[in-house]
Amino acid sequence: MLRRTRTAKVYTEPATDDESEDMTGQQKGDSEELEEWLPNSNEGKTKGRRQRGTDETGEKKKVTKRVAKPKEPKPKAVRKPRAARVPKVKKEKTNAKQQTEDAVLPKPELQQHVAVKEERLSINLSSNNAGDMPDECPSSSQHFPKVKKEEPDDSFTFDEPAQKKQKTTNSAQGRPIKLKLSNSCVEDLQMNWDPIQVLAEKSGVEQWVCANIVQLFLEENTIPFMVRYRKELINHMDADAVRDVQLTLEELRSVAKKSRSVSQTLKKEGVLTSELEMALKNCTTANEIDHVYAPYKKGSKLSKARRAKELGLEPVALALLQEPQKLDLQSSIQPSTKGLSTLDEVATGVQEILADMIAKDKETLTYVQSLCDRSSVTIHSSVSKTALKEQQPQQGNQKSKPKDIAKFSLYIDFTCDVQRIQHHQTLAINRGENLKILTVKVNIPDRVKNDFCRWCVNVRWRPQGFAWPELMTILKNAVEDSYRRFILPFLSRGYRTKLTASAEKESIAMFVRNLRQRLLMCPVRGRVIMGVDPGFHHGCKIAILSPTSQILHTDVVYLHGPAKHKEAEKLRHLMFKHSCQTIVIGNGKACRETEAFFTDLIKQRFFKPLDVSYCITDEAGASIYSVSPEAVKEMPDMDPNLRSAVSIGRRVQDPLAELIKIDPKHIGIGTYQHDVSQSLLRAALDGVVQECVSFVGVDINICSETLMRHIAGLNAGRARSIMEWKEKNGPFLNREQLKLVKGLGPKSFQQCAGFIRINPETVRSVCSGGNEDLKVPLKQTAEKKKVKGSGSTSNQFNPLDQTCIHPESYSIALRFLSQIGGSLDQMGSAALRQSIESSVKSRGLDVLAKSLDTTPETLQLIVDGLTQPPGFDIRQDFEQADFKREIVSMNDLHDGMVVTGRVTNTALFGAFVDIGVGRSGLIPKRFITPDKLPVDQRQRSLALGPGERVEVRVINVDLQRNRISLDLIRVLR
Repeated sequence: MLRRTRTAKVYTEPATDDESEDMTGQQKGDSEELEEWLPNSNEGKTKGRRQRGTDETGEKKKVTKRVAKPKEPKPKAVRKPRAARVPKVKKEKTNAKQQTEDAVLPKPELQQHVAVKEERLSINLSSNNAGDMPDECPSSSQHFPKVKKEEPDDSFTFDEPAQKKQKTTNSAQGRPIKLKLSNSCVEDLQMNWDPIQVLAEKSGVEQWVCANIVQLFLEENTIPFMVRYRKELINHMDADAVRDVQLTLEELRSVAKKSRSVSQTLKKEGVLTSELEMALKNCTTANEIDHVYAPYKKGSKLSKARRAKELGLEPVALALLQEPQKLDLQSSIQPSTKGLSTLDEVATGVQEILADMIAKDKETLTYVQSLCDRSSVTIHSSVSKTALKEQQPQQGNQKSKPKDIAKFSLYIDFTCDVQRIQHHQTLAINRGENLKILTVKVNIPDRVKNDFCRWCVNVRWRPQGFAWPELMTILKNAVEDSYRRFILPFLSRGYRTKLTASAEKESIAMFVRNLRQRLLMCPVRGRVIMGVDPGFHHGCKIAILSPTSQILHTDVVYLHGPAKHKEAEKLRHLMFKHSCQTIVIGNGKACRETEAFFTDLIKQRFFKPLDVSYCITDEAGASIYSVSPEAVKEMPDMDPNLRSAVSIGRRVQDPLAELIKIDPKHIGIGTYQHDVSQSLLRAALDGVVQECVSFVGVDINICSETLMRHIAGLNAGRARSIMEWKEKNGPFLNREQLKLVKGLGPKSFQQCAGFIRINPETVRSVCSGGNEDLKVPLKQTAEKKKVKGSGSTSNQFNPLDQTCIHPESYSIALRFLSQIGGSLDQMGSAALRQSIESSVKSRGLDVLAKSLDTTPETLQLIVDGLTQPPGFDIRQDFEQADFKREIVSMNDLHDGMVVTGRVTNTALFGAFVDIGVGRSGLIPKRFITPDKLPVDQRQRSLALGPGERVEVRVINVDLQRNRISLDLIRVLR
């Protein structure tokens, strides 16, 4: 009873309230080319991210279960769990489920990472179906019952990013379809947490979906194959969402690998204890591992806590917590030993050990993070001392430094709440810090420290019994020291890491969207095209291309010199000779002058009777491509400048086939490409190229080797083998013959077959002879049968090989045709379409699928493949280039004028629009509101992308700075 009444002193230092929010100036982005195109400061407030931990009752949030742990202090109820923290008491061997739950920390990296996830559209083929996955079938999906219902409007909040979970909650039949998960993933990680559970929490995707995705990846399935042919297993997630799960899984694998590496290092050094090993296995982020490993890092000085432990003070520190009434510090004094010679040295050593224990305790870190989440944490940037010193002399080579500082003028005294800072602002601040121009600091309010210290002393680290005032002083000093030296830097690093990771992911997502829309621009078929690479002194390079992209003529004309009339006659002769009525002009130097030249000729009807029109296309990367080994191989005897003109023309004829030859980073998409992780950017861009090529489909008998290697399931080696097979045996007659290609095994065939097309018309045009040249050698057929156990490969065409239907579903497609009384000869006809529509309407897709022993998703693909016309191209629903006959200039613009244009590029702060005046205008992000967008575009990151036609209102024309500000009115369809 005596110990009950005489409790320890309560730490009651008053809390301060000085964390007022300070938003300075306009919140704008800073990039090398676009640093002055910036949004209004108001938009920073509308992009606020959800705070975690604001619910004091510990109630769970929608997306994740990780917020349930932080709770309000319960002084008498928390005593018992604390005993498990003391190293002497070994209670690690609990059941596996409990260990997993204890291992999952509601860290800021995890929670905020989920909160900032935005809904991203992969390839939307129908204006009515925002959530449908990219099939090759927009036509039929508008007439038959949907496999996946459109998400309700109230699931989207434009100001606050839509969360990832919204992509996966609406499964087709409302029930999960689970694969049998192997143990290889769990065994590979060897951590104390469940990989699937942590993966679900970090990505915001249901556990059963995560388990299926992990298993599909273990079985070497590609993302395009999963998104098209395994929809029911991934719950209709789009390609971007699946890729996010894949990246998160790779992060967890890297964390597990790092944990094992650190454990082995500590074991070699002889400092690995069971408690330390358990702490490393409980970490779910690299930041946590660094925090645990920091005191033991080789090369750093021996930490104060380790020195104190080597002096034998660890039992004393534990006794202060467990049995303070029996503790006598005087007994630990050893006058002849440094560090133990006085009472103050003993107390200091005990304090160091306690500070170290507090900083590594999971519950303590969780609680302090919950305090930060309920407070206004800000990030502040200012000019660094180094930059100021270099600016002052302004002599010699240092004259350029003030310009660099001026570039970051918006951030020389910038303060913003970490919950409201824009992604482009984070990247701009990071760039300034890397250039040593800015100094960045995370400001955590003092009241967090006060509340944290009070909680530690009175609740979490409260001694189990009466403690004398001098012992309580040691404990309080240890708590404050732990916060100052360990926890505060840990929190600051966590916020910086989280903000950077979030900004990088959003920037990469913007790159992905821009590249996807650029690649999927509708090709211009059936036209002879003149590609023009404009120039002044060296002339304009021209290339005339046939409708099939064959080079008919190349030349150089000098349209801006004294002999331009003679050059015009030369152009007219060439256009008459090749019946060319379409001109494509690159948007580089001399573009507008060249455009004006052609406009004047068109106005004068110089090319009559030809009805000539022109368009301007982005030539980014054309010069780099023109000197690449691939261009040399494709056009060996041609001048590199003329190759650029060929590339410019082909970008309109078939954007996908031409742009995949160029490094995605050189195509001119997005901003801040040098400020994000290059490995993540490369993986994302390569992934979206593979998706676009696969979803569009490739006619294998006429496509280039470069295009072929981007098909899901293929690579450079397999593409080369396919090309060699074609050279030796002639064109492919059906998909089954792919199995005869050396190096193309069953898995590769499964992944690529659905994306490869065999077009009979192409085969006839390629071989222009009898079937004798098309027969498959018997030797290869027999070899195939022997090695892979398949029957002889047929030399007959299969009409299904022209469709998106996968060979694994051919038998189902034939049974379906038999049910409705149709045949393969009717594919794409109105009669078959009407018959299928009637059958689906009367019986329902689910019932039909059940009768065929398949899934509704697979049957929908079969329906689409059977009803699409021959040669169907998903890109026909996407925008194509604008062809014009006249231009205007900036002088013709005035405030309030309404014009139409096409989006050329999007950044994190707005969209750039070409309105035909020689300079793109900017629509700031604050003007891109949901009421101005079609329903299917409201769940995208910025909701606009390259190639989209828009109607805009001119807000401001700055002739001096050559800038145009626009307001979005609507997206044109």
